[in-house]
Amino acid sequence: MLSATKKTNRNKIAVIGLGFVGLPLALSFALKHRDVIGVDNNNNLIAELKKHYTPHVEYYKDRPISDILAAASEQSFFEATDDYRIAHAQANSYIVTVGIPVINGKPFYDHFVSALTDIAKGIQTNDLILIRSTVVPGTTMKIAKPILEEHSGLIAGKDFHLAYASERIAEGRAFEEFANMPTALAGIDHESFEKAKQLLQIISTAQIYEASSIEIVETAKVFENVARDVNIAMAQQFAEFTQAIGIDINETIAIANTHKRVNLLSPGPGVGGYCLPNAYHYLTPVLAEHEFSLPLLELARNINNGVPERIVNILESKLVSHGKSLKSARIGVLGLAMKDYSNDDRISPAHHICELLIKRGAKVYAYDPLVTSNAPYLTKILSEVYYQTDAILILTRQREFIGYTYRQFARDMNENPILIDTRNMVNREEMLAAGFDFFAI
Repeated sequence: MLSATKKTNRNKIAVIGLGFVGLPLALSFALKHRDVIGVDNNNNLIAELKKHYTPHVEYYKDRPISDILAAASEQSFFEATDDYRIAHAQANSYIVTVGIPVINGKPFYDHFVSALTDIAKGIQTNDLILIRSTVVPGTTMKIAKPILEEHSGLIAGKDFHLAYASERIAEGRAFEEFANMPTALAGIDHESFEKAKQLLQIISTAQIYEASSIEIVETAKVFENVARDVNIAMAQQFAEFTQAIGIDINETIAIANTHKRVNLLSPGPGVGGYCLPNAYHYLTPVLAEHEFSLPLLELARNINNGVPERIVNILESKLVSHGKSLKSARIGVLGLAMKDYSNDDRISPAHHICELLIKRGAKVYAYDPLVTSNAPYLTKILSEVYYQTDAILILTRQREFIGYTYRQFARDMNENPILIDTRNMVNREEMLAAGFDFFAI
């Protein structure tokens, strides 16, 4: 349980942006008995948080985030608001987690700029602004700093502290990784670094590494994500190769990974979420500015973008082999989240696959017990996924799916049922014995 502590004026921490990163970050400070003001301009989100509701799937020592939110709110360690004036009156440290989405291949700064403008209007001497959003390299110094200085009348490094720390958490492990994941950090000057380090050490027991410039930390963070994007693209290419020669991709990777210096990733339905699909596009403005290209990274991004269509093509080929047409097929989908055991379906390849299927004339029935979405193909009725459908696609692992009787699914499906497993979730021999035309990617 959280316990009450003495409060003083303007010593609170303001976390700006209460999404998948910001909310567990704010509550991590609350768990350490620090007073936190969470600011977000989404009125519906603020209303839900005030009712102690969040759809996030996070745990701290087996406690769900909703319980932590309720305790922190009831004991006044956490307050959610859309009013920056509350933060200005009570906080002297601001942590920015507002994202920079990518729209049509270009970073979209509006929300980020708006948040910094609102912060700047009320910051005071000696305040700390720590940016933890993933950004285009150079953003803190070229965009954030001028905005903060213009709207506050103060000078970064002289009147207030400015720093950047990379955000490295994996959704579903946020509380653990805020505490235990090493952090890269840089300040506009060493005093800003020290102020930010002291703040982060409230919740982190891991090493905090000082870089010589903010731009190095910004770039390293993007490189971390791009490297994973490239490695996944390689796994997708390996999957195409093993398909062509008729061997199992998952067993092949498992054998390759017995080498102590090899750690191949697994293929899947594509790359989703907020971080990896956007990462390469955080580099492109810099590439344009300096007039050069990174063809390997661009190719990897294009490979991963093309995976959903490849999966649809595989399904269509299997349907045709049974005398069926994708145009009139009924397709069931298990999982819409962008990663296993998650409720986050942002930029999820599962949605892309469903949309491609519908575009080609199929009827799609998708089920995910954790995802809340307005997608017209999302159903809350599991039986619609398998009853009189022609194929099932497993696109995300969820714990509920592990206990399903897939043999019963096959009996209730149309003749020559197809099962495509993109997450290595079920056993090939068992699925073949159940009567499926089975394919694993």
